[in-house]
Amino acid sequence: MTGSDRFLKDEKTLDGQRGIIVGFDPGLTVGLAILDLEGKILFIGSFKEISRADVIKNIIKYGKTALIATDVYPPPKTVKKLASILNSRIHSPYQVMSVESKTELVDAYLKLKSSVDRSKVVPSHEISQNAHERDALAAAVKTYKDYQNKLLQIEKRAKSFNLPADAVDTVKIMVINDVPITKAIKQVLENIEAEKSRKLSTVEIGFERKVMDVPMSMEVSGTSEDSYESELEGYRETVSRLKKQIKSQKRAIKKLKAKNRSLESAITMKQSEVSKLQSKMDKMYHKYSTDVLLQKEVASKVKIIKNLQKKHSEERSRRKELEKNLKLIRGMESLEVSGNVVPVKIIESFTRDGINRACEYWKIKKGDVVFLMSSEGGGSQTASLLIDMGVKAVITKDKISHPAEEEFERNMVPILAAENLNLKVIDEFAVVESELLKEEIENWHKTMESRILDEDKKKLLKVIDEYRAKRKR
Repeated sequence: MTGSDRFLKDEKTLDGQRGIIVGFDPGLTVGLAILDLEGKILFIGSFKEISRADVIKNIIKYGKTALIATDVYPPPKTVKKLASILNSRIHSPYQVMSVESKTELVDAYLKLKSSVDRSKVVPSHEISQNAHERDALAAAVKTYKDYQNKLLQIEKRAKSFNLPADAVDTVKIMVINDVPITKAIKQVLENIEAEKSRKLSTVEIGFERKVMDVPMSMEVSGTSEDSYESELEGYRETVSRLKKQIKSQKRAIKKLKAKNRSLESAITMKQSEVSKLQSKMDKMYHKYSTDVLLQKEVASKVKIIKNLQKKHSEERSRRKELEKNLKLIRGMESLEVSGNVVPVKIIESFTRDGINRACEYWKIKKGDVVFLMSSEGGGSQTASLLIDMGVKAVITKDKISHPAEEEFERNMVPILAAENLNLKVIDEFAVVESELLKEEIENWHKTMESRILDEDKKKLLKVIDEYRAKRKR
């Protein structure tokens, strides 16, 4: 593909003085994108197997190259050679641009430019998806954006000096090549004034030559002589007027130079103030950043400390609870050793959860005596839990359910009434006199044995009665 059909129409004359930014993507297929120094897209195209001479020929049609832009780092040798031939600077990113960043940059730029001036920008639907063209345009756009603030500053300064439009790009190119803005504007103004003076001098010399070329010895009639004198007088008046105009312009130039020196001095002072303020801002920003980082670090440490304090508080409460539990257990062990009383482990509710909580707290084991603070809600299944633990006896202060009572009796676990045992509650556990407990357990067993004998006797009599009835039939 060639790029000849992709040149854009532009009302500005291509006189070689316009500054341009050239996005260049080298390779077997060359991508080329050209922007002017106002950011307008002048050309986008790609060329397969094109010579360097033809590339340069296409570029110089659009003006003087101020910058060669590339999307890779470091710049390739081909880019360096082209920049050397065009006597322009190279601009490259600090690192290689990704495909995503280039696509996003180009799309955003085209959308912005189209919304500002649709007549001078390639419409987005006409931009080829050719990767070489996209890379070249991305490089050119990135370069323009990096210089945009400086270029806009130059335009603003040039406007205050009433610089003609064709001289603004000259100033921009000089500034891009590291000439200070003030110095560049001054030099361009001097060149403009020098050109004006040269033109005026040319006019003056022309008039004088014309006067000198008139033959002094020619024979003329009176009327011709009067006409000649009149014409000559007109030339003299014109020369005199032009000389006065030159003197006036020289005085104006002198005043402008004096004003320029005054402005340069003011600019130097302002730049010094700006530099000091910038330095102050940098220090304040550094201090602010340091304070922010410190605050974040402090907040993080405070959060860690609070979590540790919370954990410490929980552990301390847990430790106190365990110490209290251990003290109670040791107290129960000492009571067991004394032999006078038997410790009783309390179960607050006769439910599965109540039994589990008591087991966790008291470590109920085989041979323990337990006291049900409330028998409500208990049945055969909750009774089985205590039976499986191997408890020695169950003390109650209210009526236990019938299913639970049957389950305990079937497994020969005594159910004792608290009022018969003189039960005493000490702190969080209870005690009964060992002799009284032993006596109550024995009485319960005797009662159960008597009940069993009675039931067996009834069963035997029933069998005999059934046998007699059968014999009679």
